[in-house]
Amino acid sequence: MRKVFYNAVVVTGGRRFAGYVEIENEYITRVGEGVVPDEMLAQADEREDLGGAYLFPGVIDDQVHFRDPGLTHKGDIASESAAAVAGGVTSFMDMPNTNPQTTTLEALEAKYRRGAEVSVANYSFFIGATNDNIDALLACDYSRVPGVKLFLGASTGNMLVDHESALNRIFGEVPALIAIHSEDEEIIRRNKAAAQEKWGEDVPVEEHWKIRSSEACYESTRRAVALAQKHNARLHILHISTAAELEFLTTRSLEEKRITAEVCAHHLWWSDEAYARLGSRVKWNPAIKTSADRAALRKALKEGRIDIVATDHAPHLLTEKEGGALKAASGGPLVQYSLLMMLELVQQGVFEVEQVIDYMCHKPARLYAIEERGYIAPHYKADLVVVKPVEGYEVKDADVLSRCGWTPLVGETLHHRVVATYVNGQCAYRDGVVNNAVRGEALKFRN
Repeated sequence: MRKVFYNAVVVTGGRRFAGYVEIENEYITRVGEGVVPDEMLAQADEREDLGGAYLFPGVIDDQVHFRDPGLTHKGDIASESAAAVAGGVTSFMDMPNTNPQTTTLEALEAKYRRGAEVSVANYSFFIGATNDNIDALLACDYSRVPGVKLFLGASTGNMLVDHESALNRIFGEVPALIAIHSEDEEIIRRNKAAAQEKWGEDVPVEEHWKIRSSEACYESTRRAVALAQKHNARLHILHISTAAELEFLTTRSLEEKRITAEVCAHHLWWSDEAYARLGSRVKWNPAIKTSADRAALRKALKEGRIDIVATDHAPHLLTEKEGGALKAASGGPLVQYSLLMMLELVQQGVFEVEQVIDYMCHKPARLYAIEERGYIAPHYKADLVVVKPVEGYEVKDADVLSRCGWTPLVGETLHHRVVATYVNGQCAYRDGVVNNAVRGEALKFRN
């Protein structure tokens, strides 16, 4: 099946141009500038005039929690991959803090089978580290698995790795990227005790970022960087949230780095001022911090100190989000809106469109060495997103496809819509409707 998209504003490889793209089955075959040739249209089985809409590569989200298995009352691979394609996310990397935890090869394979059965988007799954599963980490096939997830601060699922011997073996022996959740547990405990002494057990949610403080992030990241440098390990710092941690990152080219970092859309969008308005809807671990931290993260992303943008998509039911800093669950659903949030920051003059595509498509593909994805170019998989600028519209909970049924963006105004999303050349989403017959593929990583 040959299809041609034309009258498009194609954004890829740091460029934006009026042009056309031809795909055949699951691959991109031709990309061109200007008016589409008549013979190309004549030879096509399908033609789509995009009327000046953007045509982007599919977004690659390297950090999602799709809750499958064991936590599926609030999301599963089927429901959350549907939300993903509705947001232009065509490939995801899912985290291991499920039930059971993905810390054995058997649990990992079960997830891959589940992905093949139900995922509308392309999929992959991290294996989780524990204090005593080094044998599983060493036996893992990292041409299929993006890396090892290491919790240096306990978060959902309580997978804290805190034995010095285990950390040295993980950093010294695992031949793969080590992605870390970086918060110091002892500092958090100390801050929590101080908050409880002041407030009792009903600590206001506005105190959350002070409990899970900048100091907790900094100290954990400092130790992780020291371990990575000691062992020359490949370290990736997930959801970086503080200005202080930026001292550990460089502006060298991505391919030269042994230490890389991700920032999440919510840390670029909100600051601590949002707690008073949105309460626990903006409660994440690591916490959203100050406007100065947010400004520093935006600057670091633009200068190449931070490498990629992701979501940490983590659905909870609203009933689970009730309570203050100690009781409300941390995390929220963002995979349906991350691209639109970043385009809204373009609208506000914070970023350029080409930069957003670099942070969300090109660099994730390069950072993880993903085969055949992340660009609009011949011989790449046809993971494509059609996005149209529109009049401002208000985000509503009723629009959310995630099983949890709400969004922290409720009431915000956006100025772009995802019109259609293609996964391996198949239309997985169009005009508000997910094609649940589409199945993504397992991502492949070059070792």
